[in-house]
Amino acid sequence: MIIAIDGPAATGKSTTAKALAKRLGFTYLDTGAMYRAITLLILRKKIQIGENFALISLLKKFDLKIQQHEKQILVILNGEDVSNEIRRLDVTKYVSEVSALSAVRKSLVKIQRKIAKDQNCVVEGRDIGTIVFPDAEVKFYVVADYDVRAKRRLLDFKKLGEEKSIDNLIEEIKNRDKYDSERKDSPLLKANDAIEVDTTNMTIEQQVDTMYKKIKLIEGKK
Repeated sequence: MIIAIDGPAATGKSTTAKALAKRLGFTYLDTGAMYRAITLLILRKKIQIGENFALISLLKKFDLKIQQHEKQILVILNGEDVSNEIRRLDVTKYVSEVSALSAVRKSLVKIQRKIAKDQNCVVEGRDIGTIVFPDAEVKFYVVADYDVRAKRRLLDFKKLGEEKSIDNLIEEIKNRDKYDSERKDSPLLKANDAIEVDTTNMTIEQQVDTMYKKIKLIEGKK
């Protein structure tokens, strides 16, 4: 069974998806972390962001693994744990631009489908229910108010020892939403059969409970 969780940045997708997967006993796949890893690699190699020969060559050689441990998910890029580095400010700044590249999306979608093949997965991203797994048994689309999303993102930056203002974060989130929704390849869209979950006034526990009950209800109808 595939559970697809889509939605814009900082709506609580990752935290909820991780907790939901644990409760269901499913594998958790954070596709956003995969795009961040490729963005980090591009920045490290100082490759110009765009459909160019250097990028195509890079995508033929990299090795990316998502390892699930009891307390955390590790992102292993070419044998190195980059789980913290992919949350850097410069990665956050460029990840939307990198994610919009067709060559990058094709490469990572292939890996995502391979990981999820023949196992139960909770997969989280922006085009999971529309492009990556259009036949997923259950689809959720997560939303939240801008203020709440900015406060959540602020906490992420504080954990990394970086300071940002709420106003700047709100502006960045709005720009990210616009960019993700308007990109030509796999734009951010709510699947027609997705269940919308507004997490603005929800705790993580409430988000997980809401999704878990919906899944069990759908399972019971089959």
